[in-house]
Amino acid sequence: MTHYDKIYKNGTLVNHDGVSKGDIGVIGERIANIGLNENDSADEVIDCTGLHILPGVIDSQVHFREPGLEHKEDLLTGSLSAVMGGVTAVFEMPNTNPLTTSKEAFEDKIRRAKNRMHCDFAFYIGGTHENVDQLAELERLEGCAGVKVFMGSSTGSLLVADDDGVGKILNAISRRAAFHSEDEYRLEERKNLRVENDPSSHPVWRDVDCALICTKRLVDLATKANKKIHVLHISTKEEIEFLAKHKDVASVEVTPHHLTLDETAYQRFGTLVQMNPPVRDKNHRSGIWAGVKNGVVDVLGSDHAPHTLEEKQKPYPASPSGMTGVQTLVPIMLNHINNGEMSLERFVDLTSHGPNRLFGIVNKGRLATGYDADFTIVDMKKEETIKNSWINSRTGWTPYDGVKVKGWPVGTIIRGNKVMWQGELVTQSSGQPIRFL
Repeated sequence: MTHYDKIYKNGTLVNHDGVSKGDIGVIGERIANIGLNENDSADEVIDCTGLHILPGVIDSQVHFREPGLEHKEDLLTGSLSAVMGGVTAVFEMPNTNPLTTSKEAFEDKIRRAKNRMHCDFAFYIGGTHENVDQLAELERLEGCAGVKVFMGSSTGSLLVADDDGVGKILNAISRRAAFHSEDEYRLEERKNLRVENDPSSHPVWRDVDCALICTKRLVDLATKANKKIHVLHISTKEEIEFLAKHKDVASVEVTPHHLTLDETAYQRFGTLVQMNPPVRDKNHRSGIWAGVKNGVVDVLGSDHAPHTLEEKQKPYPASPSGMTGVQTLVPIMLNHINNGEMSLERFVDLTSHGPNRLFGIVNKGRLATGYDADFTIVDMKKEETIKNSWINSRTGWTPYDGVKVKGWPVGTIIRGNKVMWQGELVTQSSGQPIRFL
């Protein structure tokens, strides 16, 4: 007989490799045992009958805007949005103000986040022409997810558009670097193709070749440097087909919006669905789904990048690119699962085991004894309508407002703490840095 702090009882446990009925015993912050004895007891028993217990969902691409752009979002509001949507940990991006490109700026972010963010976290360090000599040290800081490089569509010194600059960054580092892959030179050439007040011209400007040319350049550079890369938010069928042949160097992220929306979204939502890289047509959406089904895709990230409604409603192209996504990632994808488009095990592989495997996360990403007690608990039969009023992001909107889904997050458990339960925040912030091997 063993006594636990908490027992999660009668749930359906989902790992990347299968589904089984069972109980989970938690002591402190860790999973102490799976599959308990009848005589085992606990201070608290949580009945999970009819619910699925997944390893905590890790959203490996969010922009929480702090410091410098807190009118859009901050670490507190962004992480609240995460936990209310079933997300237990996030990787946050460096395009803040000031940019996260120095040890001082990075450690400032860690200080702001500890015990204030509702979920656990890691931050990317931005790779630039100016800091390449420090990257080997910076990528090893506590809570660092790795180096992030913008090859297109960024501003100031975060933009590294040239092969020489990217090559120097790859040669300087040892961990897997993440890339926004759009060819800045082609973007500049095609700016005249943007049509005033017509956001549907966004994917005409940022066309398939803009993405594919850059991704081919990137794979070539990584091969020459003998380094591993992570290509973010793939938006084209052609990139999926190309990257399938280069899995030895490149891992692949896709987003819920590229799996869900198509060219009709511009008529319905206008600039609200303006993203970089853009939402494209049904042919590309099908190609991305093929990459999910055949295993080319490694992880799913929301690319949560909020702007205020006032900013988004400026006439195109004055409108900024980006939308909320961290809170809707789980329900949108559960709905796809209920529609038969993927399995729950594949979802777990993309959102917990995948990040664990690619980035060397310590003690997160699996339901296993000794791992952190991070659980995303979902009701696969629950039907809900996503509404702006449910969104906890400071911006308070989602392009999925009014969308009916089947499958809903009902519990967010982080290191043994019940943070969200049945739509209520039940534990205040205690976020800690993710640890890496």
